[in-house]
Formats: sequence, C-alpha cells, structure tokens
Amino acid sequence: MTRKKTATTRLNHPHSSIPRQPPERDAFVDQFLSTVCDTSRRSILELLAGPNDKDPSVLYERRSGEIAEALGLSSATISEHLLHLLNLRLVAARKEGTVIYYRLHNHHLVQAFHELLRALETHYHTLGSPLEPSGTTEG
Repeated sequence: MTRKKTATTRLNHPHSSIPRQPPERDAFVDQFLSTVCDTSRRSILELLAGPNDKDPSVLYERRSGEIAEALGLSSATISEHLLHLLNLRLVAARKEGTVIYYRLHNHHLVQAFHELLRALETHYHTLGSPLEPSGTTEG
C-alpha cells in the first residue's frame, strides 16, 4: 500500500520546486492565520483600525469594555481574544491608571490583511459565493 503524499512531505522533499521557508516563518504565518481567521478577533482588529485606517500615524485606542459593547460580546470573551492578539503582537496595550487601552501594534500588517479580505470579497462576488448556489458547477 502506498502512502499519500501530504503537502508537508512535498515541501520537505529536496527536489521540490517550491522554495523552502524557515520553519519559524511558517509557524508565524500559521499562527497569524489561525488567530485572524476567528471572526471575533478579526472584528476587534477592524474596530481598532478605526476611522483613520489610511493614516497609521494616528493612534486609535479603545478600552476592552468599549470593544465588548461594540461587538456585543462579554468582557471575558473580549479579554481572551485580546490576549491572543497581544501574544501575536497585533495589538498593543497601554495602561493609564486602572484603565487599559488597546490599539493596533502593526497597522501595516492588519491593513494588508484587510486588503486581502476586500480582494476575497470581490473574488467571491464575481464568482458567486461558495456558500450560496451559483448556478454552475465549474471549479
């Protein structure tokens, strides 16, 4: 019985035509995608992008309670999501007295992710959403 080749097996093959990336980079990309593919965390990032998302020099901060209220989630849930985002250094925290303010840490990375989301939206809009019948079975 032959074993089916996995993507990892193909990537680790010395004659693969796909350039090999350092494992640390791959781990970071996987962690980033896993983190931001959560709808609530993505919503937090969008909220923290604020009204000045085109000008990264303007800081836009929100308290966790404001984030929870804006998204309709509990404070405990928001705290858990913020911890994930803090660990990946997508958001930064600043304490003033007893209040903690959160803002984007790497605005350019988040902006690039939002550009990807817009591109995907356009792509699926022109092809028909995979979640809705498009009337064709083409791939």
